[in-house]
Amino acid sequence: MDLSFTAEEQAFRTKIREWTAANLPTDIRNKVDRGIELEREDFSRWMKILSGEGWIAPNWEAKDGGPGFSLAEKYIFEEELFAAHAPRTVHFGTRMVGPVLLAYGTPEQRQKYLPKILTSEEIWCQGYSEPGSGSDLASLKTSAVLDGDHYVVNGTKIWTSYAHCADRMFALVRTDNTGKKQEGITCLLIDMKAPGVTVRPIITLDGRHVFNQEFFDNVRVPVEDRIGKEGQGWSIAKYLLGHERSNASYVSINKRNLAKLKSIAADQMVDGGPLGETADFKRLIAEAEVSLETLSITSLRQLANASADKPVGAEASVLKMRTGDVFQRIHELMMEAGGYAIAPYVPEAIRHGWNEEPIGPDYLFRMAPDYFEARAMSIAGGSHEVQKNIIAKAVLGL
Repeated sequence: MDLSFTAEEQAFRTKIREWTAANLPTDIRNKVDRGIELEREDFSRWMKILSGEGWIAPNWEAKDGGPGFSLAEKYIFEEELFAAHAPRTVHFGTRMVGPVLLAYGTPEQRQKYLPKILTSEEIWCQGYSEPGSGSDLASLKTSAVLDGDHYVVNGTKIWTSYAHCADRMFALVRTDNTGKKQEGITCLLIDMKAPGVTVRPIITLDGRHVFNQEFFDNVRVPVEDRIGKEGQGWSIAKYLLGHERSNASYVSINKRNLAKLKSIAADQMVDGGPLGETADFKRLIAEAEVSLETLSITSLRQLANASADKPVGAEASVLKMRTGDVFQRIHELMMEAGGYAIAPYVPEAIRHGWNEEPIGPDYLFRMAPDYFEARAMSIAGGSHEVQKNIIAKAVLGL
């Protein structure tokens, strides 16, 4: 199996690297580099820059309005953007609801929604989880009752990323309580500005506002904004989760974080010399680097298999787990390397405009929120426990 990139793909890498250096706004780059929380305007501005180049939906084929990247080009594209400290886009429109509309949507729905996804005029969020319905998603209770040519939606969603930035939500709702619980689920497209929609922030342990809880009080949704047939939501949900988990590898972000770890270790002094030059810490960095290299090779092997149209099975679960493990380990080492300067936990420090004097180097003062955020990697996109069950069944036959 050849895991190397071709000359054409290397030339593509150079093109993306040069374009990003010239077009990524300096203020956004600095916010990402320093761990400052991004606002809707930041996301929107960067997404519109990508849209202007035709690159906002790197996973879309050219016939659907995307750039038509090969799998290798898509991998390189994301790797170069993250290496340049570009922010992750709010990608629920391009990576999730867009592909679903292409697969299940009506011509009218595609005409109405896809252009605004490609131009980044509208930002989407995902309405899946509810209080008590996370891993057991089929137990969701948010109801949608047909009333003429509208559904009337009542209930709540929780842990919704960027709902406070979103214009629309694609949501799973219950339209039938008889029969199997999976059979009574329907997918609706909900206007987040519709009367009866309330969004409340959830501030997590890292001090950031990414998640939200939404309340729906007699929200009217046109029948024309139902994706697929009534009761087809579970099939659509599985399709969507496949897209979410196929994009769960943070190899590029791990590479960026490893470079930051090395920089911190070189800057921090111990017994008159850099921490990164001590035998013990050199060994810890080397172990993390070896783990990341094996993760990168596994990711490239999965890429090669996918390019050859070979099925991707339990490898995706292995990759998801190892990505989270490496992500967390690098953040643990950054915390260890930073020492006392990281100890103060001041969530306000990630807000734009915060100007208190830090105890140590400015870049260290925001390490604690990043560390706390990293803990969620064991859960997001499918918990490690769920992934282990998948591996046990698919690989070990248990």
